[in-house]
Amino acid sequence: MIETYRGVVYPYQLDHMGHMNVQWYTEKFDEANWHLFSLVGLTSAYFREYNRGMAAVQQTTKYHAEALAGDLLFCRSGLTDIHEKTLYILHEMYNAETQKLLATTELICAHLDRETRHACPFPPAIKETAVPLLIKE
Repeated sequence: MIETYRGVVYPYQLDHMGHMNVQWYTEKFDEANWHLFSLVGLTSAYFREYNRGMAAVQQTTKYHAEALAGDLLFCRSGLTDIHEKTLYILHEMYNAETQKLLATTELICAHLDRETRHACPFPPAIKETAVPLLIKE
């Protein structure tokens, strides 16, 4: 897995319980997603040039420990599978100081033709670039 995100928990991201609200876990994992996409060639330039996009069609998040204001975070990410039109992604979020696992999320993301609004196959070059990012379980 590779590092795809670094950031901090800000006080405005806390909920009434005093820890980072679930919406911010999702946002940080989303930012990690875009870095992972870019590494396989799914860049903003690619999306503009070919009128393509990506959409999460399923997401499962598990929370393991609290993130508090001031905590430094990082995410590690990898692909668990590649299909004709979909990527299967795993992100892990850690406290950078303690190295404690805070949360994981698994996503299924579809490659979209933005004109037809339907999933479409990845180009062969994208699939080839993605193979080294597959996680060996």
